[in-house]
Amino acid sequence: MKKLRYHLVDVFTDRQFGGNPLAVFTDGAGLSDELMQQIAKEMNLSETTFVLPPEDDANHFRVRIFTPARELPMAGHPTVGTTFILARERMIESPGRDDDDAGATTIRLEEGVGTIPVRVGWKDGAADFIEMSQPLPTFGERVEDEAAVAAMISLEQSDIDGRFPVEIVSCGVPFLYVPLKSLDAARRARPRIDMIERVLGGLPHEVFVFTTETEFDGSGVHSRMFAPGLGVAEDPATGGASGPLGCYLLRHGVVASSGGELDVTSEQGIEIGRPSFIRIRIAHEGATITRVRVGGRCRFVGGGHLELDV
Repeated sequence: MKKLRYHLVDVFTDRQFGGNPLAVFTDGAGLSDELMQQIAKEMNLSETTFVLPPEDDANHFRVRIFTPARELPMAGHPTVGTTFILARERMIESPGRDDDDAGATTIRLEEGVGTIPVRVGWKDGAADFIEMSQPLPTFGERVEDEAAVAAMISLEQSDIDGRFPVEIVSCGVPFLYVPLKSLDAARRARPRIDMIERVLGGLPHEVFVFTTETEFDGSGVHSRMFAPGLGVAEDPATGGASGPLGCYLLRHGVVASSGGELDVTSEQGIEIGRPSFIRIRIAHEGATITRVRVGGRCRFVGGGHLELDV
């Protein structure tokens, strides 16, 4: 019998029971792929992470990320939340300053898409604001049939903001971005799995809807993300989709940038009672995106252990 310890953390929030919950296993060495997937299904959260030694000594840790249905090559809230737990468990320390920022630590995590730099800001000796860098974006296919897109999320074609495309964007994981005209439309959105499969076919089935009408002061966009194919009906906070969202907003002029950087906060999870706030920073030189960063705060919830027959 092996006891395997885990930690629970709410990500992209500063309050308990907000944000996106995550389970972090800080000692994943020796676990098989099958067992990691079974554990993620048992935890039944949108993602569960396992920390392992790095394959390259130049990096700090390797992190594997699982939904209840499959492994992901990269994800935002698991990266931020895992880093928060590593800091809380003193598996990384505050050196006082690094090459870029006073009072910050930068670590490098190995994920399926490659090495992900993560910056940890500290306050009173504890991790405060955590920000990850994501791969530069790729812009994929567009879905031109707005009526079909609206139907697959239980809306009318008139709810779609036709000024902007329905488009796939990826910063490591692809999502389909659907611009909506109003906060009311976002609240009414409901995914129809049969329609999603029919309309999108071989395209990614992760559907991200957004509007520039928001509920909270300081937010620039109101967002929802549906991923029934991953075993996640609706995600409270999707960091892996927030980087591409920022790139979409910049490329299509949905939100204005200033001084060579788009800096916007996405509010998410409101409809399912898990308010989340994700800061997105997209650096650019003219039309060329040069850096993608996504960050937020975390709140520790608790922990426990699993007893495994291994």
